[in-house]
Amino acid sequence: MVGKEKEREKEKNMFVRILFNCAAEHKFLLPAVLFLCSLVTIFQFLPSRFSISSFSDLPSCISATATTASEVVNKSAPPVAADVVIPLPLASLPTIPPPPSLQNDQVLEGGIIKRAFNAYGSASYNFILMSSYRGGLNTFAIIGLAAKPLHVFGRPIYQCQWLSNSNKTQQPITSVGQKILPDWGFGRVYTVVVVNCTFPIPINEDNSGGKLLLQDFTNGGFDRNFNLTDKIEALVEQPGSVNFSSFLSQPEYDYLHCGSPLYGNLSPQRMREWLAYHVRLFGGKSHFVIYDAGGIHSEVMEVLRPWMEKGFVTLQIITEQERFDGYYHNQFLIVNDCLHRYRFIAKWMFFFDVDEFIFVPDKSTIKSVLDSLSEYTELFMEQTPMSNKLCLAEDAGETSSKWGFEKLVYKDVKRVRKRNRKYAIQPRSVFATGVHLSQNMVGKKKYMPTEQVKYFHYHGTIAERREPCQQLVNTTDIIVEQIPYVRDTTMRNVAGAVKRFELKMIGSRLQRTRQ
Repeated sequence: MVGKEKEREKEKNMFVRILFNCAAEHKFLLPAVLFLCSLVTIFQFLPSRFSISSFSDLPSCISATATTASEVVNKSAPPVAADVVIPLPLASLPTIPPPPSLQNDQVLEGGIIKRAFNAYGSASYNFILMSSYRGGLNTFAIIGLAAKPLHVFGRPIYQCQWLSNSNKTQQPITSVGQKILPDWGFGRVYTVVVVNCTFPIPINEDNSGGKLLLQDFTNGGFDRNFNLTDKIEALVEQPGSVNFSSFLSQPEYDYLHCGSPLYGNLSPQRMREWLAYHVRLFGGKSHFVIYDAGGIHSEVMEVLRPWMEKGFVTLQIITEQERFDGYYHNQFLIVNDCLHRYRFIAKWMFFFDVDEFIFVPDKSTIKSVLDSLSEYTELFMEQTPMSNKLCLAEDAGETSSKWGFEKLVYKDVKRVRKRNRKYAIQPRSVFATGVHLSQNMVGKKKYMPTEQVKYFHYHGTIAERREPCQQLVNTTDIIVEQIPYVRDTTMRNVAGAVKRFELKMIGSRLQRTRQ
């Protein structure tokens, strides 16, 4: 037994000597293996476009070490925030379509070179559908965005088709779509298109339902080798869903306001004043459509809520349109949607902004003025621009308790050739509209004298969440930055009545509204 133990001890000592003798050769190998293992571990956290396939021939110990490290990290890592982008694994990425076949330059007879052009991708969408509405027994309006260069430099055409549910085998009813470009070239990547589909016969007369299809032909566009066509399902009418009497019945509202998209950090107090003032002005048979392009934050929502509960306000969220680069948050798109969505429920439709206040003199009302002008389709109102920072010296120390249109009392009287106007229309006679006027209508238009109706414009105040009074003045006229101003207390004089009206209608719930 003793001999065997000595023999084992001898073998053990021999192994130790061999290990120490080889240490010089291994002292570079071991750090190298550790470095490669660390490198593989780091690669686990790089985006999926990086590949470690080139290391696939490493010994299995490296792969095992990397897998173990990855599992440990994943188990111990804290939850990832919702807005953090996590790289997708290679297997989850969408399949990339094969590139188009390449055209090569060719050398023709006589050494002539015929050059090749290879196209990739697409710069913009052909058509972006927002909405479609029936406009009568045989007519529809389709509202959307389209690639501006295609309409400026190309000749796209539209065809409308109606597929009835009552007879599945019949041929579709077709008509040429009449396109209207209501933004007069103000578009950017996209321009607004309203397609009018008027058919030769009544559509869905039996109320059995059907589909409105829009065929969009690029008509060559910019690539004359192709005439691409998109078939768009614009509108679906379910059986029994159409109320044909609504096209001839009296409208639900006398006055409806179509607002432009609201964005930015808006002032809740200015919004409060604007709503209370105009609900009082237009009366019980009025309605206000607010389009939220990112400006209706929680404090503004608190201002809207009591009026929504009373049935005066409808809020629509349109932040999705920000994906598409059009003019001023696609302002023209939104007002045309509002026109066609509500054209049969309002007698008069107003288009103006939330820093603008319509004014009618005390001796008349908005009803008496408009009733006398029923023969006109479109009415234009002249602007009275107001300073957004000049206030009365007598309000010193009390400006925070006064409303904006109560304390901003100096109007700009600089002579200019033409100021912007805002307008009102009888919507049943209008086919498309704009921000300052409509050019697509039937009937007469009238420019209103300021003695009958006008609007005060407090430019920039709705977007400022601070006290607007920056300079207190004690004179009837003043020149500031080369602009002459004259005191005008017209709106100041009605502030008390508006405050009492708000208190009567919704109570004191908005009394603590901040700038």
